[in-house]
Amino acid sequence: MKSGTFICCFFQISDIQTLRMNRTVLTEFILGGFSGHPHVQTFLFVLFLCLYLVTLTGNLAIMGLTWVDRSLHTPMYLFLSALSFSETCYTLTIIPRMLADLLAENRSISVIGCGLQMYFFLGLAGTNCIILTVMGYDRFLAICNPLRYPVLMTNVVCGQLVAGAWAGGFFVSLTETSLIFRGSFCSPNLVKQFFCHMRSVVRLSCLDSDLTESVVTGVSVSGLLGTFLLIIFTYVFILSTVLRIPSAEGRQKAFSTCGSHLTVVIIHFGFAAIVYLKPESSGGDDALMTIPYTVITPFLSPLIFSLRNKDMKNAFRKLLGKMGFLIK
Repeated sequence: MKSGTFICCFFQISDIQTLRMNRTVLTEFILGGFSGHPHVQTFLFVLFLCLYLVTLTGNLAIMGLTWVDRSLHTPMYLFLSALSFSETCYTLTIIPRMLADLLAENRSISVIGCGLQMYFFLGLAGTNCIILTVMGYDRFLAICNPLRYPVLMTNVVCGQLVAGAWAGGFFVSLTETSLIFRGSFCSPNLVKQFFCHMRSVVRLSCLDSDLTESVVTGVSVSGLLGTFLLIIFTYVFILSTVLRIPSAEGRQKAFSTCGSHLTVVIIHFGFAAIVYLKPESSGGDDALMTIPYTVITPFLSPLIFSLRNKDMKNAFRKLLGKMGFLIK
């Protein structure tokens, strides 16, 4: 009799727990985005749309010029083209959805859709970091080992490094996304971002969100810090080599090949540090903090690489000349 009562009570408790879980487990999230600034959402839509169109145009121009102009078929510009392609995909995972939500009343996204967006966002962000690191390594070989550069940096090696950058970025992304989505999510379902940012989503987990957030943030910071330190390490050797060049013209020519890359590295990792190293905030302006990393950095990158690059500008002039000749 006692055992029967115990079994009955056990199933009653299990049923109650199941009902509670069914009430709290989430199937969708609400992206808060810029809902705290309703009076400027139309302005933000126009602003971000313009920035996005310029970003797309710049990246497509870099990829197109690299493809059609044979003088740009070198490792440096192949890496730049790979970075432009990665950044195009990177912005595609976030900005179109953000633009739609600025004009929509319903900003819900399914848990599966959120997981996919986070996976591609983190994977492409990691790919960008690794490609920037590979570009620094390419400059290191070109300046510090100019005689062996054609042998060390062949087209095959270039393709392998780009493939490795994609594999490494998405491997880290798979690890982080799996940690975050390994369990269920409990209410409230408000994500204080315009996309499924990992630190915002992980706080909604029914599991130990503090531990998961610490692990995931640690992985992200380690990846960012590791790639950044590798770039700095290569530039230490580059700087020491350039300073030993006897002529001022030679030093200026060597520095000119690194200026654009170093500028983008500082902007990219500087804005990333704001996102991942800032202390936890309880306010509603988390979305504003991620704008530099998700919108401004992809916008500035193609402009810096194209406007400050003589080869790119010459290739563009040649293309315009051919188009003008065809029109005639």
